[in-house]
Amino acid sequence: MRWLRLIDNGLGRISYFCGWIASVAFLLLTLNVFYDVMARYVFSDVSIGMQEMEWHLYSVVFLMGIPFALRTDGHVRVDVFYARWSETFKAWVNLIGALVLVIPFAAFIAWLGIDFARESWELGESSGDPGGLPFRWIIKSLISFSSFFTAIAGINMVTYAIRVIKKDAHYLNSEHSAGGLA
Repeated sequence: MRWLRLIDNGLGRISYFCGWIASVAFLLLTLNVFYDVMARYVFSDVSIGMQEMEWHLYSVVFLMGIPFALRTDGHVRVDVFYARWSETFKAWVNLIGALVLVIPFAAFIAWLGIDFARESWELGESSGDPGGLPFRWIIKSLISFSSFFTAIAGINMVTYAIRVIKKDAHYLNSEHSAGGLA
């Protein structure tokens, strides 16, 4: 069981790193919006590049936040039913959900996203607006990049569920959702 715990915790650290990236991007997004508002309403100035940077940063927050949400059990589900189930039954639901939905869906999105980003790179795609951001392939690459980390979070759901099902003495429900890595 020690090896499973080590794998589970290692995969968890990757998801927490994705959460850190999302948090930094959110802070930058907040500063960007503050700048845009000040520039527009105080100085009557508008930067198309800074406005486009908002949706780029929002994309980072959203896409890199998904693996973190999966690790911390912060994703949406029907809690009306889920809350009443035993920990073992929840683990089976999470195990099956990760194997049947999360991992295959993440792999499919990553696969589609590679061509999407590659085409953008080959075309040298940039903003259609004057003063907009160049290198649109960078943000499009984030689709496959984040899907890879979502698949890792799905594998982490599997390892954690196995620990719960096998009643690993070192697992605690709070370790998974509150951020602890035991």
